[in-house]
Amino acid sequence: MTSQLSDPAAEQVANAQIAAVRAFNRFYTRKLGVLDQHLGKSPFSLSEARVLYELAQREELAAKEIGNELGLDPGYLSRIVQGFDEKGLISRKPLATDRRQYQLSLTAKGRQAFTKLNLNSQNEVAAMLARLSPGDATRLTQAMATIEDVLEQRQSRPAAFMLRSHRVGDMGWVISRQAIAYAEDYNWDISYEALVAEICAQFIKNYDAAREHCWIAEAGGEPIGSIFLVKATDETAKLRLLQVEKKARGLGVGRALVEQCIQGARERGYNKMTLWTQSVLVAARGIYQSAGFKLVASEPHHSFGQDLIGETWEMDL
Repeated sequence: MTSQLSDPAAEQVANAQIAAVRAFNRFYTRKLGVLDQHLGKSPFSLSEARVLYELAQREELAAKEIGNELGLDPGYLSRIVQGFDEKGLISRKPLATDRRQYQLSLTAKGRQAFTKLNLNSQNEVAAMLARLSPGDATRLTQAMATIEDVLEQRQSRPAAFMLRSHRVGDMGWVISRQAIAYAEDYNWDISYEALVAEICAQFIKNYDAAREHCWIAEAGGEPIGSIFLVKATDETAKLRLLQVEKKARGLGVGRALVEQCIQGARERGYNKMTLWTQSVLVAARGIYQSAGFKLVASEPHHSFGQDLIGETWEMDL
């Protein structure tokens, strides 16, 4: 008797949940303006924009990889690739392992098109978030992270985290966590805290949104990492203050922060990027090297109560 009564009740709950998800899909699609199939007031369709994004994030992708990643029909993807090729947005060459498959890369024109599309999209989302209170913006992004976390297969990906722009209170967190982390891990003294405080103070005082930015990595509403993009010269950007909380290491947070900083430098028109680090920071050096930075100079110095070897790394954008 109990099971007979519970079946209709379970079906009613399931139907209500299905209706709620469909209603949310309709609302969110309408909210983002995707129904017209064009993004960021650009000539690109949603699918074209997704292909551009994949090519901009990873160099020399095979067309088949993009199709599998995005779930695009091979024929439809082929037409997109052909259109990009005709417009001079991509270059392609046959794979050495399979001459029937092509390796795709963005040309300078293609990277310029992506930069414009990405910046427009970022500005549209920023405008949407600007209409919300800081508390509501946090609730919204946390809810989005929850949706992604629930719907993705947890066993196939690391713990969810998000990158967001800095806001009031973040500089205090950066100074505190940087000072504590380096004191605990490397026995650096309080003079390092003074340096970080000075960098953060100058960043806020002279902040130029068109040329500089700070990203905070966050998981479950809690900061777990940070990175700064600052202006060195009109042509050169500087990466500063990369830091990842110990409990979040191994999740790809540092790599994501560095990749975002590099992309941010490209979007802001820089031609070169530089950073100063220490030889003892092995994990950070590995991330910089894999991202494309090259060591160009090193010099011993005594700072923060320790004998260190300072290193300058650079990359062309």
